[in-house]
Amino acid sequence: MLSKIIDESKKTHPLTKALKNNPTLINPLKEGDTCEVYLMRRSGKVAFFDIPGKGTGIVFGIEYANAQNSIKNLGAGQSITATIVTPENEDGFIELSLSKAMRQQNWNDIKGLKDSGDTFTVKINAANSGGLMTDVQGVKAFIPVSQLSTENYPHVEDGNKNKILEELKKFIGTTMEVRVLDFNAKGEKLILSEKEVTGESVRKSLEGYKEGDAVEVVVSGVADFGVFVRFVEDPNIEGLVHISEIDHKLIDSPKEVVKVGDALRAKIIELKDGKVSLSFKALKSNPWDEAEKLFTVDQEIEGIVTKFNPFGALVALGHELQGLIHISEFENVEQMKKDIEVGKTYTFVITSVKPTEKRIILKLKK
Repeated sequence: MLSKIIDESKKTHPLTKALKNNPTLINPLKEGDTCEVYLMRRSGKVAFFDIPGKGTGIVFGIEYANAQNSIKNLGAGQSITATIVTPENEDGFIELSLSKAMRQQNWNDIKGLKDSGDTFTVKINAANSGGLMTDVQGVKAFIPVSQLSTENYPHVEDGNKNKILEELKKFIGTTMEVRVLDFNAKGEKLILSEKEVTGESVRKSLEGYKEGDAVEVVVSGVADFGVFVRFVEDPNIEGLVHISEIDHKLIDSPKEVVKVGDALRAKIIELKDGKVSLSFKALKSNPWDEAEKLFTVDQEIEGIVTKFNPFGALVALGHELQGLIHISEFENVEQMKKDIEVGKTYTFVITSVKPTEKRIILKLKK
């Protein structure tokens, strides 16, 4: 069937034969070139195009199937961009791909968006634990979790991937304002960022603050490494209180101290690249400043064993201070847990007081 259509096309378009016999009439086409072509006619699942000054192009087979919607909406004499697949096949036609040309144009448009820094809206159509999936002009795109705005970032306490995925699934079907962060046309990779869009407004809002300012905040998320807080006066600003900045005493987990929704005061300790680091403990009096006045070496003192750790046991001494009885004071871990129990009070002897190291070393009074 195709050979019959091609034979008929040769008869109705003598220009093809003339161009084939006189190659000096045209500049040779190369595979991968793009050009403007004009629809001559459709016949079954084959379309013929005039390529001015070059010859007759043909789209058939899988290429026709991939571009049938575009061809269907094209009238005789109307133009469309095509990519050269074969400069000249055995029948003397130039084989074309409309879908490749469309993909190339899409990547050119994406490059334009990247170069201009323009924002645009996308619809989220899928999610995995690493981020959100969408598409831009038919090109699949990915928004990593790290490129979500602070408002949409999934603050999952234990970093559980299943919980993160459940949070991200909530965005399926919604729209987001994004920018092109990076792309690779050959690898067909397109990375988008929501944070790049919202980051500008955050940086502008941060111009009204400086390091050392005390601000009212609300806890918006708790993680193993710290606490996320949102400014009460500027809710679009979210910062991080690292676990080391939560309290003067040692804590194993931020969850011991705060929970989501707590209203607190924090001090801004660093503003850098649109990111805010804050401290709770900077607004609290430091109990270690008084440690040497309260405790001395060889002093006997009662304390409550609060927890065991790899180094021994922590002991609450009052005045918001803790001491450590080292595991070396016992034969082994098992003996330590026989001699002292969490939650019970014992008499200890202070062997060392080092406020600069935030350390009081104890031994159990025999």
